[in-house]
Amino acid sequence: MVHRTRAVAAVLAVLLTGLLTGVAGCGAGGAVYDFGTVVHGAAGRTVEVGLTPGRRFSLAVTAGAEGWRLAALPDAKVASFISEEHRAEGGHETRYFVFNAKYPGTATVTLLACADCADKEQGRATFRITVT
Repeated sequence: MVHRTRAVAAVLAVLLTGLLTGVAGCGAGGAVYDFGTVVHGAAGRTVEVGLTPGRRFSLAVTAGAEGWRLAALPDAKVASFISEEHRAEGGHETRYFVFNAKYPGTATVTLLACADCADKEQGRATFRITVT
């Protein structure tokens, strides 16, 4: 009986460890593992993004010295923000701003490359989101 109890306890420990690892370690340390449709942008560019409702998507930019940040959240009825992710790829860090497309409409997402570049075109990546 003691042997069976230890065996059951060992199996439960393995299952619990696997469950906790799966919850805490999604996608190489990030909050999400599914970036959905990835759309790449860059400073000084405007990118048109067409999506259908319910579609997950990510706006991706290569990080600079100060990195990138979201200027403001878009209309949540069109695109809801999920998270910001960082990945090292080919010697460069890429930032992914992950969203879900919601209801038909349009929204603009602006990413800023630096803290003091809000009014400078070269420090902004703009994405026009259209959900149909």
